Amino acid sequence: MTTTSAVAPPVIHERKRPFHFLWYVLAALVAVAAVRFIVFNPRWEWAVVGEYLFHPRVLAGLGNTIQLTIVSSLLGLAFGVVVAACRMSNNRVLKTFGGVYIWLVRAVPTLVMLLFIFFLGALIPEINIGLPFLEPWFSVPMNDIMSRWSAAVIGLAFFLGGFSAEIFRGGLLAVSNGQWEAADALGMSRSTALRRVVMPQAIRVIIPPLANELITMFKNTSLVSVIGYVELLTTVQQIYSVNFLTIPLLTVAVIWYLALTSIALLGQRQLEKRFGKGFDNAR
Repeated sequence: MTTTSAVAPPVIHERKRPFHFLWYVLAALVAVAAVRFIVFNPRWEWAVVGEYLFHPRVLAGLGNTIQLTIVSSLLGLAFGVVVAACRMSNNRVLKTFGGVYIWLVRAVPTLVMLLFIFFLGALIPEINIGLPFLEPWFSVPMNDIMSRWSAAVIGLAFFLGGFSAEIFRGGLLAVSNGQWEAADALGMSRSTALRRVVMPQAIRVIIPPLANELITMFKNTSLVSVIGYVELLTTVQQIYSVNFLTIPLLTVAVIWYLALTSIALLGQRQLEKRFGKGFDNAR
């Protein structure tokens, strides 16, 4: 009988990086320079920033931005659910409709579509309500319907609908067919399987990209300034066009965008933790 002595596993030493600390020094120098530039440069005019940060006009514009974001998000997500269902349908007509919708969203810039929707009255002067080929019961001028607010909501929701549709579709496709088959074996209907088996798994895939799209759309509300809707950016532009304090007023807008985006990111992180429970441990 032969015996073998145990061989100790090789010790792995971390490779020494003698100049690694230089990156920390460089980062510290850049941080100090950035703080010095922001705090001690008198051209920022921080007193003016503080004066206008909670100015009633700025807060009113901020409220319009938040309202526009919420309404456009709800409408856009509804569009996204419908378009995702069309894209995943076996009906060729619905599948084609969903594909064309996604193609338009990807091909046309948001700013161009906002302008096109706002000036839709030049293409369709009025909307006629009635039976086809007969005299209309009544007509409504397009310009009465397509206000600055409605054009902004429709334009932003149109784009969110396209991108969110692909996010929803990708999340559902990330769940294996075996989950559907297992639910079917348990006697669940298609809708019950979607609600109780598939969506809890798909939602953790959907949340990160969807949250990014919602944040992007929040920032895209600044684009509606081109059609004259008075949101945060339009408000500060109107103010600095009178007092010529351009940098301080733009800084006010940047601070509010940073603040609300940071809050949204915290919410995203909490949602990811909540819906990701049980999946990390299973890996």
